[in-house]
Amino acid sequence: MTTSQKQRILVVDDDKQIARLVREYLEKAGYFVLVAYDGETAVSTLRREDFDLLVLDLGLPDMDGWDITRMIRADHRLSTLPIIMLTARIDDSEKIIGLELGADDYIPKPFNAREVVARVRALLRRVNMDAPTRSKILRVDELALDIDRRELTASGQAIELTPTEYELMHTFMSHPNTTFDREELLERALGYAYEGMSRTLDTHIKNLRQKIEIDPKRPLIIQTVHRVGYRMVGERR
Repeated sequence: MTTSQKQRILVVDDDKQIARLVREYLEKAGYFVLVAYDGETAVSTLRREDFDLLVLDLGLPDMDGWDITRMIRADHRLSTLPIIMLTARIDDSEKIIGLELGADDYIPKPFNAREVVARVRALLRRVNMDAPTRSKILRVDELALDIDRRELTASGQAIELTPTEYELMHTFMSHPNTTFDREELLERALGYAYEGMSRTLDTHIKNLRQKIEIDPKRPLIIQTVHRVGYRMVGERR
C-alpha cells in the first residue's frame, strides 16, 4: 500500500515522548501519521491537509483541546472528522463535556499504546461502515478528481490520465499549496523511490502540465519549487 492510500491520522500531544510512542504504534499498524505538539500547529495542519482521524490531547500548552474540538465541529470541511481525546483528567463531568462537544472517544492517561491502536481501528471501522456510498470528488479551482472512477476533469472537460499521473494528481489535489520533494512524490505515485528517478518524475510532471496547463512552459497550476520539488497552487472547493 502506498503512502497516499494509507489512512491518515494526526496525533496532537505536548508530551513528545507520548506523541512519538503513539505515532510509532500507529505506523506499525499501517497508518500514515503526523504529529503536532501544540494547538496552533494542530489547527494549521488540519486546515492545510486532510486526515481520517484526530488523536487529541485535552491539555495543550497554548490551546484547550475542547476549543480545538469546537473549532473542528464548526468547520464545514472538518465537521465529520473522527476525534479520540486523550487526557490525564479523570473527572466524569469533563469526559461528558468532551463527548458533548463532539469527541467520538475518550482515553484517560496513562494508557497502553496498543489500546489507542485498538480504539483507532474500531472508530475508523465504524465511520467507514456508516459512510454514505457516494463518490468522493476532490476539487481544486476548475479541476475535479473523481476518486472512485479515477477520472479527472478540467472545467468539465475529461482528461485522460495514466495510473502514475492519477496518483500524482491525487496527491496534489489532496494537499493543494503543499510543497512535496521529489522522493515523497515518487513514493506516493509509485510506492518506491531510488536515486536517479528524479528525471522520471520530471517527465510525468511535464506530461501532466501538457494536459492541464494553459501554457505548459509557464505553469500556473503545478509549480516547480527550486531545489525541492513541486506543488499544486489552487483553492479546495
